[in-house]
Amino acid sequence: MFLKELSEARGVSSREQEVRDLIREYIKPHVDEVFTDSLGNLYGVKGKEKKGPKVMLAAHMEEVGLMITSIEKNGLLRFLPVGGIDPRVLVSKPVFIGKEKVAGVIGAKAIHLQKPEERTQVLGFDDLYIDIGASDEDEAKKLVKIGDVATFTTVFGKLGDLCVGKAFDDRAGCTALVELTKLEFNCPVYFVFTVQEEVGLRGAGPAAYRVNPDFCLVLEGTTASDVAGTDEEGYSTTLGEGPAVSVMDRSVIAHPKVVGRLFRLAEENGIPLQNKRTITGGTDAGVIALSREGVPTATVAVPCRYIHSPVTVMNQSDLEHMIKLTELFVHDIAEKGVEN
Repeated sequence: MFLKELSEARGVSSREQEVRDLIREYIKPHVDEVFTDSLGNLYGVKGKEKKGPKVMLAAHMEEVGLMITSIEKNGLLRFLPVGGIDPRVLVSKPVFIGKEKVAGVIGAKAIHLQKPEERTQVLGFDDLYIDIGASDEDEAKKLVKIGDVATFTTVFGKLGDLCVGKAFDDRAGCTALVELTKLEFNCPVYFVFTVQEEVGLRGAGPAAYRVNPDFCLVLEGTTASDVAGTDEEGYSTTLGEGPAVSVMDRSVIAHPKVVGRLFRLAEENGIPLQNKRTITGGTDAGVIALSREGVPTATVAVPCRYIHSPVTVMNQSDLEHMIKLTELFVHDIAEKGVEN
């Protein structure tokens, strides 16, 4: 699969070019048309002239990251998050900064130098900096500039049957979309790789307005809470139990007919499928569903542990089942139409 290449590619919100270029080259042989809009959304179109409902499949290209906001006189870099990142997971993590991939490490005052009361407080972004080895401000400015973005340096790998890497939210969804471009469908299908989801669902709204679909599925990575310290009844999703459907989150209430159709197809075809059992967060579905006169929309997501952190863990079988379910969904739409 394409997951390794996409996971290791760098693409913080508004800087998705590396990811977009990878996807564009990969899908070109499998679609009828490829184009990019002014925001940077990437579109692959198949069967544009075919009859039947128009289906939009969407996944966002970008990842959470960091933006350099100031350079100290001692050469250390201050930063703020781009997207939702917990500062508690950042200390001592290596990063790459800017187009030249300047190496750095996130630092904070050593615990040996902290006052007793400081040791009981959670570090915030004001307490963190990036060290690139510069001796002073002038040397640092030769390497980076304010506004450069930083990404984690995580290398893709395996833990038994599990995949380990960065940015599975939403490079897992992008991987699914890429694989689906290889298939043939009896209706128009628009594969849309969106930008800036992590900073306010900014790319998907204009994309949906442009496509004007009859149906949309958003393919995502979502929180998995099957870890130590979490009561089983409070699990959001569980790795290995199939992709998850969000009935509701902070951005959208999924269309009941789309949700019902997904669960029917999963049951008929022996595909494991779970409900996401929390309603936190939001996805591109929130703005797609409100495009023009409204679009019946739902989100199907791969459960991911440690989401929005330097390292994410997922089960490849969940991704494979998401691809298969989406394929069946589009075939069902093409055969039975919108109302079934």
